[in-house]
Amino acid sequence: MNINLPNFNVKNLVKEAGSTISRVVQLTEEKLGTTERTEYDLHFQNLAERADLTKTWTEKIVRDTESVLIPNPQNRVEDFIFEKIEKSKPKRLSNLEHLALDMIEAGGDFGQDLPYGQALIKVGQAEQKLGQCEHDFIATSGICFTQPLRKFLDGEMKTIGKERGILETKRLDLDACKNRVKKARSMLGQQSAERDLRVAQAEFDRQSEITQLLLDGISTSQASHLRHLHAFIQTQVRYYKQCGDVMEQLQRELAKMQHPKPRLRINSEDVDCGPPSSVSMHSCDSDSLGGTALDSDLDPDLDKSLSNLLEDFHIEFDTTAVSTVIFVTECSPVNEDYMYGKQGLMKGLVPRAFVEMLDEEHDVTL
Repeated sequence: MNINLPNFNVKNLVKEAGSTISRVVQLTEEKLGTTERTEYDLHFQNLAERADLTKTWTEKIVRDTESVLIPNPQNRVEDFIFEKIEKSKPKRLSNLEHLALDMIEAGGDFGQDLPYGQALIKVGQAEQKLGQCEHDFIATSGICFTQPLRKFLDGEMKTIGKERGILETKRLDLDACKNRVKKARSMLGQQSAERDLRVAQAEFDRQSEITQLLLDGISTSQASHLRHLHAFIQTQVRYYKQCGDVMEQLQRELAKMQHPKPRLRINSEDVDCGPPSSVSMHSCDSDSLGGTALDSDLDPDLDKSLSNLLEDFHIEFDTTAVSTVIFVTECSPVNEDYMYGKQGLMKGLVPRAFVEMLDEEHDVTL
């Protein structure tokens, strides 16, 4: 029976274990402050600090942008998993689309021939358009902004982190060799330690150059990020413009729809009241009459209906005050249901059913 065992190089394993132990000892002594360490030059330290800032803020920007595009954290986790297993993301309805479907269904149940039902259907269709615009905005923003930034984090920044880790290992090896040179007691041990020091110094210098080149490349990456940011802003502008166009169109369609006339309840009967524009409020007779409000003769339901009617017609008379004197005139042409009333700076149409003349020449009651 043949068994294929891995080909272990015992010599290399022993050497690697010895290097690992030397690094641990060197790092421990540095933490305790009992030995010296090789410091990086100031320019390299500035590059490394900028790389750390770039990584931190890019991660935050990507995370916050994804939160804006997909507020539901469960959906974000689900999309992340599907992306990692390289499968297409599930298609789900947005909150706007759920609202649109409910509005359209409610409008159908309320009656498509009724104003409220028609309005619900119109609004639901507009919300569907907004939902589609939202889907397009999320997809485009991911392509032009979040995906390039995440690719930068998963690619270039990870490479920089890996190379910086190797450089730190080379520095520990270099400092360990320096300590061995200092502690060497025999001539042979001194020569061996110096030879190891030269090799460690060369490897450290070579790794330092590689890492610095990668750190210098962050400036180029940030220039690319700026282009992606401009593309994201253009996507936002287009998205909000599309939403504005949809809502303006909806507003125009709703304005064209016929609104129900306000109704006044008088003596347990509903009476249709036409809009104020159906009566001329500018051409009135010059003779004005005076009147007072007869609140004591109105029952609570009738008084409430009157207040609602006055509100619908934008009339601001105080109908709660007792014996309030107002001046009324006949409208031209004369309207059977309304008179034109004025009280100080306030004026508007007054239902004739609530007007009682106090004086044939000057006084009336409302």
